[in-house]
Amino acid sequence: MMWVKVKHWFWHRPSRLLVRYLTTFFIFSFAIWNYVTWTTDPTFEYVDPHGSINQGPSHPIKKLMVDALASHEELLAKRSWNLNDAAARYRARRGRHPPPGFDKWTEAALASNAILVEDFFDRIYKDLTPFWALDAHTLAQRASSGRWVVKVRNGHATGVGNTTDRVPWLQLWSGLVAEFADSLPDVDMPINYMDEPRILVPFDEITKLVSIENKKRRLPRVIDTVTNFTGLAALDAQSPPLYDPFWFDKSADYWNLSRTGCDPKSPSRNVEQIHDFKAPIDYPSDWAPDYAYNGYIKNWTAAMDPCTQPHLPHMHGSFVKPLSLSTTQELIPMFGGSKLPMNNDILIPGAMYLTDDESYSGGEDQHGPAWYWKKNGVVWRGVASGGKVKEYNWHRFHRHRLVQMLNGTAVEDAEHNGGKAESFHLPNTANYGGVHLRGRTLGKWLKKFATVGFISRQCQVDPCPYLDPYFKEVNPMAMKDQFKYKFLPDADGNSFSARFRGFMRSTSVPLKATIYSEWHDDRLTPWVHFVPMDNTFQDIYSILEFFTDPEVDGDSAARYVAERGKDWAEQVLRREDMRLYVWRLLLEWARVCDEKRDKLGFVQDLLEQPDET
Repeated sequence: MMWVKVKHWFWHRPSRLLVRYLTTFFIFSFAIWNYVTWTTDPTFEYVDPHGSINQGPSHPIKKLMVDALASHEELLAKRSWNLNDAAARYRARRGRHPPPGFDKWTEAALASNAILVEDFFDRIYKDLTPFWALDAHTLAQRASSGRWVVKVRNGHATGVGNTTDRVPWLQLWSGLVAEFADSLPDVDMPINYMDEPRILVPFDEITKLVSIENKKRRLPRVIDTVTNFTGLAALDAQSPPLYDPFWFDKSADYWNLSRTGCDPKSPSRNVEQIHDFKAPIDYPSDWAPDYAYNGYIKNWTAAMDPCTQPHLPHMHGSFVKPLSLSTTQELIPMFGGSKLPMNNDILIPGAMYLTDDESYSGGEDQHGPAWYWKKNGVVWRGVASGGKVKEYNWHRFHRHRLVQMLNGTAVEDAEHNGGKAESFHLPNTANYGGVHLRGRTLGKWLKKFATVGFISRQCQVDPCPYLDPYFKEVNPMAMKDQFKYKFLPDADGNSFSARFRGFMRSTSVPLKATIYSEWHDDRLTPWVHFVPMDNTFQDIYSILEFFTDPEVDGDSAARYVAERGKDWAEQVLRREDMRLYVWRLLLEWARVCDEKRDKLGFVQDLLEQPDET
């Protein structure tokens, strides 16, 4: 009888204390479950940095991931933790003393917890090397007299140039420089306001300039070193006029200009641009490039280089019909966000990486859900940029190819039409495996797995009814909603894709194809931080099939790249890192433009060692 009363009381009149206990218990349990779901390390583990992966059967991508991780770890072993180490590694790698101001720069880098690896700044020296062979005063004049220039005077940065009706790139770049201008000498940074890069010096001339620099490079004795910049007061008093070299315009063929920047021994140097763009694409008959391992990218630098791929000039909008063309073959200073491997512009972080616009970043607090909550699929939204699309050439544009290749209906048609579509060929099954590829069920699979489309076909000026059978405009999707999917392919636009940094900072896997170099290339490792793709997209199906194949534990591999990439991006792609890159670049550029440049340097660390004088 007593038990009945107790039970009745328990069910019908629970105490507030009991409710609190139960509520606390459930909240605590949920918190633990949520923490485990969001933070547990993926099961994709490595047995040996040089060996095989312990999850499932072997696969070429697994080997590439293992090798890439080993290379990345070797790079991190070079990290500097103090000024003396950083200066010593600089001298060992550059063959010069660091520039004056290197101590303040290093102090700021360490204070911001930057990962300080000298190799991360190789791009600066590749870009600036040929300028050392030119007259310093002439360089300073040309930098000062650009149409749009970020000018630093007396520790203050100002953007100079008419930006009416233009995107706010000058303001964004000058705003970044203003954050460290008080630690800079007087210096000028002329910027490129076009999407496309503009400096394209022939290979033989650049080779001569680099050779001159190599012969002149030296490490002066400490007692002979000058530690203060000359400044630009004398230059400002002259008010140098605008220097305007000869510019090739849209009447020129951009590929035929570009290939002069290729090594004469490279496969593409003597490949002229085709005349009949209306003809079907001539895909490589036996696609087995040296830069790939069993069909997957192993040499990312070579995979980006049109000079190594004679088919690319006919398959990328930048060469088929660029949106705009204003290119010079004279080496003048111009700073911009991206360039082709054969260009000679000086790279800085793209202005769009500095904006708060969520269409590029996805939002500072919107990086996507945890892996377990993501949709198992691939998503792409964008505009049909990449150049000037016409009825006779649209099938040769890279973004149109990507969208068609991920459209289930288009792929299904190709599977029943000899493996060919208007803008692509299905991969040869002799080169790639995959259940869907071999079983001719790619189209059926993609209808469920992929959501892709143009939010604008860019037909506002010139109507394009010829695209109607192939592309329908789709509704936009905010980047934060794209982050709900596991896979985010990224392709060039008119130049580089400004969404890549946002993709890298997300909890999804970026799949990247590009022919454009950027400031961050030396600090990102393909197959560890993102998945590299060929510019033909021949590998895209097999990449997606691998990462969704339970037999090879593909999902864990994908999660590994997603989480490792995001973690790394939050350490090396921060605004602080972009600031440090441009700061270091401008110290170096100010030295190149100084008539005492051969003796200018930071040697304070060596002064503490008398035997080094």
